[in-house]
Amino acid sequence: MKGNEVIAEAAIRCGCDGYFGYPITPQSEVMETLMLRKPWEETGMVVLQAESEVAAINMVYGAATCGKKVMTSSSSPGVSLKQEGITYLAGAELPCLVVDVVRGGPGLGTIQPAQSDYFQATKGGGHGDYHLIVLAPASVQEMNDFVDLGFELAFKYRNPAMILSDGVIGQMMEKVELSPFKPRWTDEEIEKISGSWALRGKKNREHHIVTSLELDPYGQEKFNRKLQAKYREIEAKEVRYEEIACEDADYLLIAYGSSARICQKTVDLAREQGIKVGIFRPITLYPFPMEALAKWAGRVKGMLSVEMSAGQMVYDVRLAVNGKVKVEHYGRLGGVIHAPEEVLEGFKSAFGL
Repeated sequence: MKGNEVIAEAAIRCGCDGYFGYPITPQSEVMETLMLRKPWEETGMVVLQAESEVAAINMVYGAATCGKKVMTSSSSPGVSLKQEGITYLAGAELPCLVVDVVRGGPGLGTIQPAQSDYFQATKGGGHGDYHLIVLAPASVQEMNDFVDLGFELAFKYRNPAMILSDGVIGQMMEKVELSPFKPRWTDEEIEKISGSWALRGKKNREHHIVTSLELDPYGQEKFNRKLQAKYREIEAKEVRYEEIACEDADYLLIAYGSSARICQKTVDLAREQGIKVGIFRPITLYPFPMEALAKWAGRVKGMLSVEMSAGQMVYDVRLAVNGKVKVEHYGRLGGVIHAPEEVLEGFKSAFGL
């Protein structure tokens, strides 16, 4: 299946209650697949094409307030339009899943793949001090797996989660083992899971208010400190990464998503030339695996951040190693996909090999 198609199938199978989106290349197959599958006939899942990206994210906000498992997907310019709604979701501590299948920018840019939304995803693309939980799949299988994981983390921490993919992973076709079906939560299960905050009818309790508004600055500061404590907990408990051929490596390529796939061939080419290179692949871009990467700073001669961008993740790599090892960047821009041979030449040039 295509990566985008798998996102749709995984949403149905994980018991998603609703999808609200708007078409944009290269992620339109997500909604197209859902429309073809007609999950409302099978599970009762709502699938709706909104009138705009802004409308779609606010529909997610509304459904999430009810404790429902809801999601949206888009590509770079569309995700930019959703940023106000995303920061409202973070400010109201509402769980949801956002999928970004990245394309080249800035502006309308191109429909070709890129990784230039890293800053937007990991540094808070909207306003205020907030974070998304960001998962970066490197295969169609992970596109499947991260839908359920994204929802799990979103509800565990009452925080929006994002799958940050790109046009390569979204459009490529691979074999995939689909997840088993989970039934949608019943009203009783939602009450048990989300009863302390979700709008489920007042019944015999104090009424709930879901909002991101607090006009008292001291109250807002108190709430922000609560959010920061939550983010520190996420950073302590939810870091995920993969190390490939690192045991004897003299140099590391730091790459995520499709770039990590490309770098696996680069490692083979480098080792054929007697250069011991490994790959450190962040799976969670937030929380970024700072401590795990820092441990390599005293063990390798250099690190190359490989990205389909002008260099965004490289700043987190440098922050992690704190000047203890040389860190360089190699990237192609605007939707150009680098070849393994190009990465190798960029690596050799960066380190004088």
